[in-house]
Amino acid sequence: MPPKSKKSAPARKGLSNGQQQTRLWLMYPPKLIKEPLIWQLTRKFDVITNIRQASVTDEIGIVSLELDGKRADIKAAIKWLEKIGVSVEPVEINVIES
Repeated sequence: MPPKSKKSAPARKGLSNGQQQTRLWLMYPPKLIKEPLIWQLTRKFDVITNIRQASVTDEIGIVSLELDGKRADIKAAIKWLEKIGVSVEPVEINVIES
């Protein structure tokens, strides 16, 4: 019996196969703070999420989110977030990472 093939996760550094990485600031309005939006995002779109930073109060939720995936999937995920009322802005990166 041949061995079962394993699905490999997309590479994070040096992304290939049309994969890209995007960092975003998400600002949640009060009505969406308790909703599991990042979980929903991973269920609806073929993206990998990585929460880089977050601050949540009763009035607002601010999340720095990294998305890995195909450009079209990331764009669709951003469009969905904006459609449901989340403000989405790109993260300006001024830090050199190794």
